[in-house]
Amino acid sequence: MNARGSRSIPQRLADSVEFAGGTVVLFLDAMVGLVTPQHLTRSIRRLVDQIYLQLVKSMGVVTIVGVFIGMILAIQSGEELRRFGAEDQLALIVAGSMAREMGPFITSVILAATVGSAVAAELGTMRVSEEIDALELMNIDPVRYLVVPRIVALAIASVLLTVLVNIVGMSGAAVVAKANYGIPYADFFERGREALAGPWLFGGLSKDLYSGLAKSLIFGLMIGALSCFAGLNAGGGALGVGKAVRRAVVASVVMTLVVGYVITWFFWVVLP
Repeated sequence: MNARGSRSIPQRLADSVEFAGGTVVLFLDAMVGLVTPQHLTRSIRRLVDQIYLQLVKSMGVVTIVGVFIGMILAIQSGEELRRFGAEDQLALIVAGSMAREMGPFITSVILAATVGSAVAAELGTMRVSEEIDALELMNIDPVRYLVVPRIVALAIASVLLTVLVNIVGMSGAAVVAKANYGIPYADFFERGREALAGPWLFGGLSKDLYSGLAKSLIFGLMIGALSCFAGLNAGGGALGVGKAVRRAVVASVVMTLVVGYVITWFFWVVLP
């Protein structure tokens, strides 16, 4: 029998298809469990606990990364705009870039590396220690009890953290704009607000903003499903848990790029 590292390309492709299919089935099962809740009070309590773990405890690193992403965007874009005397357009570029792409993408990568890996490790440890088997013996559905709160909490955390990244990113960019290009804070934020105000749909929000929030919601659901499936299917002790974590993070980051492209294509080509 071949070692895992020497498997053929068709075998690896089959494993990837199986992983993707299993994740979709788990996600659909979780959505069914979401609309048919049992013991609603306990379900809400588990959801609140997961929101705290995934949202509140991620705010620190998300804030730091968001500030510096905004500052980097501002200084790179500002230097190019300075060549054409168009520094006053800096807020438009930063606001659009953060809302449309950088905010959802950065948030997704951070959640995949922190929350997604933790979810996969937690469920993987429960699987190899037979805790999930014990739940099934007690007639407790692991999907509704363990998976649904984590997926829903990740979706909520992803959207709210994306909003936070956008805000702190614009704040960091405003500091750079003021220090390097002499743009007043009030003018910078006013131009940014104008960039994210649209004439129609969702209360006058621009497509940059609502397409970015749609991305963040889908990314959160996706990372939750991938991480839960990887953890639930871990095997082989501590080594198997480590492999499940790695698989969850890699799949989440890769699918963030792939799905991000599809969503961008849909909003900016199909719905011009």
